[in-house]
Amino acid sequence: MPAAPKNAYILLVTGSTLIAAAVASLALGSVPIAAREGVTALLVPERVEPTVRIIVWVIRMPRTIAAVAGGAALALSGLQMQTLFRNPLAGPFTLGISSGAGLGVAVVVLASGAGGVLGAIAEGFGGYGPYALVTAATAGAAIVLTAILFVARRVASITTILILGILFGYGANAITTALLQLAEPLQIQSYVTWSFGSFGGVTWQQLGAFLPVVAVGLVLSAALMKPLNALLLGERYAATLGMSLPRSRFVIIVTTALLAGATTAFCGPIAFIGIAVPHLCRFALRTSDHRLLVPACALAGALIAVLSDLVSRLPGHEVTLPLNAVTAIIGVPIVVWVIFHRSRMHPGEI
Repeated sequence: MPAAPKNAYILLVTGSTLIAAAVASLALGSVPIAAREGVTALLVPERVEPTVRIIVWVIRMPRTIAAVAGGAALALSGLQMQTLFRNPLAGPFTLGISSGAGLGVAVVVLASGAGGVLGAIAEGFGGYGPYALVTAATAGAAIVLTAILFVARRVASITTILILGILFGYGANAITTALLQLAEPLQIQSYVTWSFGSFGGVTWQQLGAFLPVVAVGLVLSAALMKPLNALLLGERYAATLGMSLPRSRFVIIVTTALLAGATTAFCGPIAFIGIAVPHLCRFALRTSDHRLLVPACALAGALIAVLSDLVSRLPGHEVTLPLNAVTAIIGVPIVVWVIFHRSRMHPGEI
């Protein structure tokens, strides 16, 4: 099959599977809902029992929408980081961006009860609310990512940049740990639960803050397809094409901070998706062209996030697994296989 029709077919299948997974996410859980009853609840909510209506519209619908948006956001942020640093291990989690976002959330969630200077900082972000979380997490992610980019311009070794990124993450985690010592037990429990990662805590009200930020990030990602393709050939070549490197780096920083920061704020530091999905898409599409990778990563990231969330719920049981545990169990073997396979087929490529 020629490449173009094959790639279109892969995108179509991924999108169709995503729709099916989203429908299953609405129907399955600790309380299973029959297919006919679920469709009725979606189309004509007033014709079903109040309990079913609440389960579908109040609990599962926001959770599914958050999984779709969060998965797409993490996958695209990982794709941009891997291209910017030309590093297959780059991603929001590996380079400390998620740790920076987590620190921002910690300032709002934990420092609000500390009093003094820390309490004043938390109040400066607007107290504890959805917009405060987005602002704080985005600021934390942007600070760490800017530091990484600053180092990247002065250090030639990719390994050194990666190590420094991990160290920045450790530094952010150290400050978060210090804040834990100053927080109340209820705040600590809230932060620990958030750190496990989950799409289940996102409400309709929070989606009103989460989705616009992700939408802006997705639009910026689409606008970055040509600059990202140029960066694949090296910064010097990109400059000869008339691309402004400082401006492109800045837009990539802002885009990644918005996508990773907002998702981390509302859903917790979700691992694997940002690193693995770009590799899976490159392998499936057999290309590094971002005109294909951007939509493919958005669809695949959303699909994996929805499926992981569905597995974490353990349909038919009351117990819920941490989302990060599920993404790691599913993702690690896949990522290892894809990286080894690509290293044999295309040595030196991302």
